[in-house]
Order: sequence, then structure tokens, then C-alpha cells
Amino acid sequence: MVKQLWLWTYVLLSLTAAEQPSAPKPVAAPMRPLPWGQLNFLQTTDTHGWHAGHLQEPQYSADWGDYISFAERMHEKADEIGVDLLLIDTGDRIEGNGLYDGSSPKGRYDYDIFREQDIDVICTGNHELYQADAAAREYTRTVPNFQGKYLASNLDYIKPETGETIPMAQRFRKFTTKNQGIRVLALGFLFDFTGNANNTVVQPVEKTIEETWFQDAIREDVDLFLVIGHVTLHGPEYKALYRAIRSENWDTPIQFFGGHSHIRDFARYDSKAYALQSGRYMETIGWMSIDGIKRKGKKEDPKELELRASMTFQRRYIDNNLFGYHYHTALNESTFPTEHGLNVSAAIHKARKALELDYLYGCAPKDLWMSRAPYPSENSLFSWLEKEVLADVATNPERKDNPRLVIYNTGGMRFDIFKGSFTRDSTYIVSPFTSRLEYIKDVPFKAANQVLPLLNNAGPIFEAENLKTWQLAPPEQLGYQSDIIAPQLPTQDSLFAGPAQAPLLQSSPDLVPGYTTKDDAGDDGDDTLHAPISFYKIPNCIQSTLSMPENGDPETVDLVFVDFIQPWILTALRFVGQTYNASHVEPYREEIFTDLLADWIKENWKKDCTK
Repeated sequence: MVKQLWLWTYVLLSLTAAEQPSAPKPVAAPMRPLPWGQLNFLQTTDTHGWHAGHLQEPQYSADWGDYISFAERMHEKADEIGVDLLLIDTGDRIEGNGLYDGSSPKGRYDYDIFREQDIDVICTGNHELYQADAAAREYTRTVPNFQGKYLASNLDYIKPETGETIPMAQRFRKFTTKNQGIRVLALGFLFDFTGNANNTVVQPVEKTIEETWFQDAIREDVDLFLVIGHVTLHGPEYKALYRAIRSENWDTPIQFFGGHSHIRDFARYDSKAYALQSGRYMETIGWMSIDGIKRKGKKEDPKELELRASMTFQRRYIDNNLFGYHYHTALNESTFPTEHGLNVSAAIHKARKALELDYLYGCAPKDLWMSRAPYPSENSLFSWLEKEVLADVATNPERKDNPRLVIYNTGGMRFDIFKGSFTRDSTYIVSPFTSRLEYIKDVPFKAANQVLPLLNNAGPIFEAENLKTWQLAPPEQLGYQSDIIAPQLPTQDSLFAGPAQAPLLQSSPDLVPGYTTKDDAGDDGDDTLHAPISFYKIPNCIQSTLSMPENGDPETVDLVFVDFIQPWILTALRFVGQTYNASHVEPYREEIFTDLLADWIKENWKKDCTK
């Protein structure tokens, strides 16, 4: 079997522009090669519509067309050396970028762009299910686009015409790989999600395990079990699935692919069971290779058996840019792109132009960070949101003089703001959701003032209502254990660490700050050597205090909040002795918050960035 030495090398390839004309050139950096095995994988997850790539960050500036070219070139290499390559996607393809959110209906162009990649196993994420219309499009568009490859092991869809509950897609897939003849049984899961729209049903994994079809599937005679899911690698769902498969197959290799928490992660369950998760927002393409798979029932070459006396599972986290793609394929600007990839890049450019995503709303005066600056601070995006934006937009003309507390969950913001051009696309990147502000009028101040501390610190009081406070914060904040942490330090007990998003400029002649991942296999998983970045913990929610009396506290306030967090607000109020329910909640502003934010940018950041 082909092996590659794990050597450091400085790449001397010439830099080339990404396929999107406005994307920055990738930055040269020290690289690690990709380890090949019998069976290899490329994984995407939590792309959230970033299929045009990052147009302000050179490390992640390749687009979906470039990734298609990369996959096709890697398939050619796999065929040449006689091994297999499979492509995986584990959900959350929507919400988070103008390419999806900027059209009506949403995803008008993005579904067709995404389908151009030849993905072998694909599943859903929670974002595909929040809104009934998005779930319907998943069933009517994405499932047919990946017919036979889309798996929904614990997800059902309710047909609007008849009310019939049916599987969103097939429960599992059994297939044999092209070159090595490896027999694979694949499953596709979603974590135990409860926030889905009423036209879908998510069955808890523990219940799915008990079903006859699942018990029959894990008794299939195969060479490898492939479990993909929008599931965190160390969460209870994968632990349960691992135990179930191992109860019937003590020695068969199992490869898991996860998602949802927006981090680079790799987990070891036993010597023949591993898991990979490849980050977020098209920043990372995950690479996984497995060697030593014994093909049951096949006559093996004795030399091959000797080479595969023990199994190896190796991973890489590939920075999504053309510099790395050229390096890993040993090609260059003229030889790397495929016609298919170039056509998709052109389609992305055409879609962005039709959606006017480069239309300038204003000029950000400085960088504003979600996690790379402490909260509160002058460089914190949440301090800016609290002190400037909410102070302006959280105003109902009819009640503008009423004292009010305005609560916003930090998970409603999805990305940093970079100094310079702030476009229509930037608005969807920062605030992609259709949330609105609502309120409860005349809440006793002493009760209302206790809500924010409960949202940020009192997780157990929400558990009885099946409400998880981690859902209020950005996914990458899960599991923070201290105020300041080194990036990417998942462990069995502290599962998630913040993604080390690289800044725009090099900090030294040699290393660009960025991902410095430490996982169950060590600290050599990143394909690109970066200088590390520290990250700060942020709260679940922030609060603006507006129109308060100069002396003393008011007797009552309007408690204003974004609609997503209504269940947590009502639970917190009940805990402090207030008997409010959903009937007491009224709209505060009719506009969605994203539009309020866009209007604020237009009014307050008018400066022309070109001057």
C-alpha cells in the first residue's frame, strides 16, 4: 500500500488567485502531505452556504468549483494507485451566507451548485430542519439530487398532501468500493434534535438502535461500517451507536464522520474505530485514510496481508485554498482546474452577481471579533451589538420611552466583521436568520433583571423543559472551560474548543495565525502549519439596558428578546415567580433582525472604503 512520509516541507509553488474574481490570493505556508491508505475520504460539514469561499480570508478562499476540481484530481490519483476515495457531507449546508440566504426562495442557486459535487454519502443537519419550508426543500431537492446516497437513519418527513410520515431518505446504504472491493455499510444520523419544524420527526438515536431494520443492518457481513452524522464526536449519540455496532461486530472497523460543533476534531474509540469532523464554513476539507482493512471472503495477496498486519487511521485538516490544493495534487494553476470545476465556479460568480451580494452597505471601521477578543471589550462584536446596534434598533415607536431590557443570544451572530467593505453578503454572513424581536410588557424589574444571569449560568433549571442553554451560544463555544483557551483542544471531558480562525494578515515571515489543532491523535493533523491564536469564552446571551430612569430602578420594564429564545425566557421568568406564557408575548418590531442590522450599517457606516 502506498505510504507517504510525514515530513515538513516548505512549498515553493507559485501563488494563484482563487476562482472567484474578488477572492484574495492564498498565502504560502509550510505544508504536511496527505497520508494515503486503502480507503480514503474527503469530508465537508457545516458549510452553511459558504460555497463561494471566503472572500476576505486568503486561507479559505477556494470555492465549491475548486473543491470539485480537487476531488476529481484526487479520484484520478486514487485510480492510478489502485485505492478508493469517498466523499462525505454531514449537513448544515444552509443558513449563513448570501449565496443561500440572499435569494427568494432561499437556495434558488445554491442547491444546484452544491449538487455538482459527486458526494457518496450525505445526511442532514439541524439547520435544514428549523423552518418547514427549508425541510420541504431538503426533501424535494437535496434528497433527489443525491438519490441513493442521502441517508436518514433517524429522520422522517411528513408529506403535506396526506400527512403521511415517511423516512426523509433511505435508512442505510450497502455498497462495494470501486478499486479495493471493500464492502461498506453506511448509516446517516442527526443528533437528538428537538427544535425541528413540525413537518419532520427526529427520532432519538437510542430508540433508533432498537428498531428491527437497524439490528438487521449491523448484522450484515461487511468489511467496514461507515457512520456519518450531524453529531459531535464525543456526544452520547455516537457513544450509543458505537456500543450497538460493537455488540455484534467486535472486530469490524468503524469509521465515523461528525459535525455540528464547528471544530476540527478527531476521536479514537478503539484500535479499529475512529471519527473525524472537519470544521465549518468551507474553511476545512477533512481527509481520512484507512489502511489494513481485511476484505472478508476474498483471497488476499500474502504480501498485501503482510503489509496490512495492523490497521492505521490517519487524518488531515486541509485549509480550503488553491495553494494547498495545488500542493496535494502536485499540479499548478494551468493543470489543476477541471472543466467541471471551472463551470461551477463560473455559476457561483453568476449567482452572486444576480443576487447583488457585493453591493456595498458601508465600511466597517475596525475588526470586530466573536471569540478572539474578550467580552466586554472595544473589539468584541457582542459589545458593539449591545452598546450600539441594539441601543438603536430595539425601539418600538409606541413604547420608546418605556424602560426596557433587551436580550439577544450570542448564537444569533455567526461570524466576525472585518475592517473594510461591509456588503449585502456580509449581512447574511453575520446574521443569517429570520428572527424578530418580541417582548413582554410591564414585567417587574426585579424579576426581569434576573433573567440574563439565569440564561448564562443556570443550565439545570432549563433541563426539566428539555432546553439546552448551549443552544443559545455559537456552536463552537460548546464546552469552554475557562475564559481564555488555546484553540482546538477537544478531550473526552471537554469536548469542544473554539475554531482558530486565521486573521487576514501574516504575523511573521514564516507562519500565518490559524488552526493549531490538538486532537486524540496529537497536534500534527493540520495540513498547514500555523501560529496559534487564543480564544475567549463568550456568554450565552447579552443584554442592553435602555431608557432607564436616572435615579433608582424602575418598577416595571418591557422585556425585549429575539424570538428564538422565547422558551428560555418564559422558563426563567417562571423560575423567579412570574407566571407568563406565550400568550403574553407580542411582536416588538415587524422587521427581521437581519434587515434591522443592514439598515443600521447603512446609516452608521456610510464611509466609502475606497477613499
